[in-house]
Amino acid sequence: MNCRTTSGARMHLAAPRMTVATAGFSAMGARLGACLGFAAFLLASASASAQLLGSASNFAVLGATPNVANTGPTVVVGSVGVWPAAAITGFPPGLITPGTGFLNFGDSIAQQAQTDTTAAYLTLAGLVSAPILPALGGQVLVPGIYNAGAADLTGTLTLNGPGLYVFQTTSLTTASGPGASIVNLIGGATACDIWWQVGSSAAIGTFSAFQGNILALTSITVGTSASLQGRALARNGTVTLASNNVTACTGGTAPGFIVPPLAPLAPVAGAIPTLSEWAMVMLAALLAVAGYAAMRRRAG
Repeated sequence: MNCRTTSGARMHLAAPRMTVATAGFSAMGARLGACLGFAAFLLASASASAQLLGSASNFAVLGATPNVANTGPTVVVGSVGVWPAAAITGFPPGLITPGTGFLNFGDSIAQQAQTDTTAAYLTLAGLVSAPILPALGGQVLVPGIYNAGAADLTGTLTLNGPGLYVFQTTSLTTASGPGASIVNLIGGATACDIWWQVGSSAAIGTFSAFQGNILALTSITVGTSASLQGRALARNGTVTLASNNVTACTGGTAPGFIVPPLAPLAPVAGAIPTLSEWAMVMLAALLAVAGYAAMRRRAG
């Protein structure tokens, strides 16, 4: 969009000059209004953007120390890495689907992924959330940012509708056994739009059908024959696998995410919106252009 103003033709008769000047300022006002409208759109987008998962989006499994450990014929779609430790055990019999990723043992790639995981974890932990019951089974939720405390899933958690789901938890546990714990997605919800920020460790029970990106402060254990559509990213501990299917999600808003309006929360009285640094720069530039154009017209 061209937000510059152009000079109108100068007239030598007094009355026409006033008409042209009025038309010029009207045109300038229209252009300025359009530019400010465009800036407002960018401001809304900027305020909704949150930090990207970055290079960690390439990983389905990422551990820290002492290792990443697997038993049985686990199949992973995506990379498996560890840092600062350099031990990944159980591959084989575990395998990475050809063409989807690599094993990264304590290298710079895994190190950067851990850095990006930490950044994303802190962003998730800092979001304003609405409290929900920690017993997740039987709940039906729409997109939002939720604080579930010591979350436990026994039964089925249903997520209904496209958009972002963030669960801030102090711990995460799911029940074991066929059909005992399921995350069910309906109405356009996708695994890549689900984020589990876990303040300690996560334990996904045997035969669980789990969905979403798990970012745990300590360790992640995925029980025997459990499936995970998403990622298991442990910041300080290990990731333990056992005859699992782990698929790094694709689609949705991954590797980044957009923070939606906090529908579950009531508006805060007297809250004043703030502008980001880039928004302030953009607004100042637009006002400077408008002021310069006005001065040029007065001088003419």
